[in-house]
Amino acid sequence: MIEYIDLGLIPYSEALNFQMECVSSVQQGGGDRVIFCSHSPVVTLGRGFKGKDQEIGTWKGEVVETSRGGKATYHGPSQIVIYPIVNLANERSGYRSKDVHEYLRQFEKTIVQTLNDFDVSAEIKETPKGSDRQFTGVWVGNHKVASIGVAIKKWVTFHGCAINLEKDPHAFQGINPCGFSPQTMISVEEIIGKPIDRDLFKNRFKEY
Repeated sequence: MIEYIDLGLIPYSEALNFQMECVSSVQQGGGDRVIFCSHSPVVTLGRGFKGKDQEIGTWKGEVVETSRGGKATYHGPSQIVIYPIVNLANERSGYRSKDVHEYLRQFEKTIVQTLNDFDVSAEIKETPKGSDRQFTGVWVGNHKVASIGVAIKKWVTFHGCAINLEKDPHAFQGINPCGFSPQTMISVEEIIGKPIDRDLFKNRFKEY
């Protein structure tokens, strides 16, 4: 049974420390967990970040290097961030044990299904051959509504996704998130023309 934990608005570093405590617990036989939270404005650099100045451009705020997949991206209070702490060594419905690729596909599918419930025509895109940009995450047409970057430690997952829930004109400004322009990013509020109740969104996510 999955335990759901809501940390509310929390600094990125504190949430990361809590994730690692959960990872240790799950590695020792504890149950899987899913953490919901939002962060104060911060840019995080994933393992794919190559130190190119144009990726973080004119950003002057906090920058944190992380062990997640992906390049540079933004986290802020207008997002819902979801961190599944899951032991992939365990057999479970939906995918084989120790199958990281299938875990990612199921994670993306859950985000898509949740967004669809709110009349967002979300989809998963394949990265074109030869592209220097990864089309991971969840998309609505040519706009990206959710970013995904995970890490695995002894078959236990951490890091996760950031869903752009509310319109924020300052989000992503000064960086090229995952190698794309800031204008590529879009929020659920911009798509459907109204804000979404955060608790309702989290509850829908839990259903999948």
